[in-house]
Amino acid sequence: MTARVLIVEDEPAQRRILEEMTKRFGYEALTAETGARGLEVLASQHGASIELIVLDLMMPGMEGLEFLERLQALRGNIPVIVQTSQGSIETVIKAMRAGADDFVVKPVSPERLKVSMSNLLKVTALTEEVKRLNKRVTGAMTFDSLVAGPGMANVIRLGRRGAQSNIPVLIEGESGVGKEMIARAIQGESDRSGKPFVAVNCGAIPENLVESILFGHEKGSFTGATAKHMGKFLEADGGTLFLDEVAELPLDIQVKLLRAIQEGEIDAVGSRKPTKVNIRLVSATNRNMIEMVKAGQFREDLYYRLNVFPILVPPLRERKDDIEALVNHFVTRLSAEEGRKVRGIAPDALTMLKAYVWPGNVRQLENTIFRAIILCEGDMLEIQDFPQIASLVDGYEVKIPPVPAVAATPQPAVQPRTASQVSDGSAIGIPVVTEGGHIRTLEEVEGDMIRMALSRYRGQMSEVARKLGIGRSTLYRKMRDLGLEEAS
Repeated sequence: MTARVLIVEDEPAQRRILEEMTKRFGYEALTAETGARGLEVLASQHGASIELIVLDLMMPGMEGLEFLERLQALRGNIPVIVQTSQGSIETVIKAMRAGADDFVVKPVSPERLKVSMSNLLKVTALTEEVKRLNKRVTGAMTFDSLVAGPGMANVIRLGRRGAQSNIPVLIEGESGVGKEMIARAIQGESDRSGKPFVAVNCGAIPENLVESILFGHEKGSFTGATAKHMGKFLEADGGTLFLDEVAELPLDIQVKLLRAIQEGEIDAVGSRKPTKVNIRLVSATNRNMIEMVKAGQFREDLYYRLNVFPILVPPLRERKDDIEALVNHFVTRLSAEEGRKVRGIAPDALTMLKAYVWPGNVRQLENTIFRAIILCEGDMLEIQDFPQIASLVDGYEVKIPPVPAVAATPQPAVQPRTASQVSDGSAIGIPVVTEGGHIRTLEEVEGDMIRMALSRYRGQMSEVARKLGIGRSTLYRKMRDLGLEEAS
């Protein structure tokens, strides 16, 4: 099935260029002229089938960073490539922190965009495959299966004790610490091992569908109910129901959830009589539920029904001793899945990873190792394979691997040329390396390209913009940023 890509770009010309590129790469393209319109498309009937987003950071109204923030609440797992005309590391860091997975600098290179799209879609496909395989081995996971060190000793001790009964468990901890893994281990060491384990992300369900998804509905009970749906409670009958981000449930659904827990029965939408269910309930949250109860955002009676046996999972920054074991585990598994011959991580790179605070916890660490394995050109992960982490840890800097020497036919000597010397348009190529052998900045190379185009097309701005593959407004903005207005 062809992957569907959403392009969010305010400039019509650039939007059409990206659309044609995407189609040429073999993908289906949907477009949106503003961030608000992009969110509407994601929330529509086509939204569920969108697998990738190409996003302009600089847009009127809702800018790209705001779009990324709102996207996390709507579909936080969808990969995003951001476009920026500002090639600074600060801009990229802000976008990555907001949830972007990769970035390209305008004017977009077709080859660069194609590689980025292909890699992100491949990562998404593999992630879904891993989830599918995990579902096949549901119930087989135990606490012995977890990669955990001393910092998780109390969690494992409590989890094993909780697994010996049907007591409701509430797992608390930041996003990405592995709450679902703990829930699966509880299931695997309980007498319900091998029975259904049904996980529900309560924060990802549209509010108008929560009741139907959890408790089911009868055919014809509302518009669009063309068939009977059994609901997650019935799917988990005899096994375990895991309610992730349970604090996100609307208040009216909390009432029905409380009754289901107390009475052991559910009322499907449109049903004339309740249905008995036998489930083990495990909940999880990254919110401070006591404060929510005080603020009237969560029912107090339901909270105490869920919080019978609490387990607090510490964030990764508080258990740095676990990082080495987790890194080795991810390197081994992901290298095998990717068919790469990466056998480990260099000591200085591991030290750098331990110095990072990991706001996204274990999930972020796994994704970072995945990206590093894709970037790695040897058999060991080096600092240069973690450019985003290196830019955020004091004492480290982004390292660019040297370009390997390539034997070539001797050419006549050419005098080194700086950005300010590219003005007559007679040059065929633009240098990317300084006299000292260092990579020139994207801003310098971009400035050379614009100077050459202005000279070659005699200042005809429409022609210059067309040849560079950008809109006229973008061209004028770049000229202004680069101080080229007077030169033109």
